[in-house]
Amino acid sequence: MKNTPLHETHVALGAKMVPFAGFNMPVQYEGVNIEHETVRNAVGVFDVSHMGEFLIEGPNALDLVQKVSSNDASKLTVGKAQYSCIPNETGGIVDDLIVYRVKDDTYLLVVNASNIEKDWAFISSKNDVDATMRNLSDDYALLAIQGPKAVEAMQSLSSHDLSDIKFYNFVIGDFAGIEHVIISATGYTGSGGFEIYCKNSEVKQIWDRVFEAGADFGIKPIGLAARDTLRLEMGYSLYGNDIDDTTSPFEAGLGWIVKFTKDFTNSENLAEEKKRTPEQKLVAFELDEKGIPRQGYEIVDSSGKTIGRVTSGTMSPSLKTGIGLGYVPTVFAEPGSKINIQVRKKALPATVVKLPFYKG
Repeated sequence: MKNTPLHETHVALGAKMVPFAGFNMPVQYEGVNIEHETVRNAVGVFDVSHMGEFLIEGPNALDLVQKVSSNDASKLTVGKAQYSCIPNETGGIVDDLIVYRVKDDTYLLVVNASNIEKDWAFISSKNDVDATMRNLSDDYALLAIQGPKAVEAMQSLSSHDLSDIKFYNFVIGDFAGIEHVIISATGYTGSGGFEIYCKNSEVKQIWDRVFEAGADFGIKPIGLAARDTLRLEMGYSLYGNDIDDTTSPFEAGLGWIVKFTKDFTNSENLAEEKKRTPEQKLVAFELDEKGIPRQGYEIVDSSGKTIGRVTSGTMSPSLKTGIGLGYVPTVFAEPGSKINIQVRKKALPATVVKLPFYKG
């Protein structure tokens, strides 16, 4: 198991550490509900240094990014980022990722920790355009500073006007006494804030300064458990749960990041698929009565027949009700449709709803 550069800091703070994607990671500090509410109402800090970072450079960098990603990276100007996915040859998804245009001919791809080796091998196999590839995953740390008070709490740490950085935009500048830090208005919580990319040797200084600056704003460290409840309340997909090598972007509701303005892996087949109604769709549901849906629970129809499985589920700290995502036949996918979640021996009624669960 690997440790992030902040491992000792988490242990000193009393974090419960668990194995995740090959890393020892803090799953919680005070408790998932307290940490969740901190991000929804104030500001919290996640160590997500386990994520992978690939730098694609050179005159043909864009060609490679376009070939392996579903979204249209040619629309990116320097300082902008884009959510995308890497399709495979068989209709599924290698990974979902964020693409940053750092310079005219330099792109940063941020990928899921569990997929670093798989993604690197896949992208490398498509690199017949001589783009320069560098895997920076072991050298860079990543903090997600999330919540409605993030801008105000962090402004004293940078000469940049943080309120000027719009969603899915970034700057490279000074932060917490360190130069050349990526300050990105991205995150997976739905409550605003920033992601800070820096070198491993710099992250402890940044972490300490962030907590000093945020002290008057109720800042707290946040673990992976609350990261999961926060992203699920927004209906954001988690790779390995809601999307994987077998799920189609269209089934997963990710058609909006599939652009047929260029050729990419399996684009011809995906273009044909787009014309058809998918057999199944990823839906969001809320339980109609008390209960907690969990990943792997069966979804059944009114007669008790299994029609799908829960891919992500939890008790929503914000809504105080059981929520989840799961694949069902398209006939059950309309908001308002009634389904049932098999929780142990009881089929609990649930209603398909429109995302996000949490409206803020």
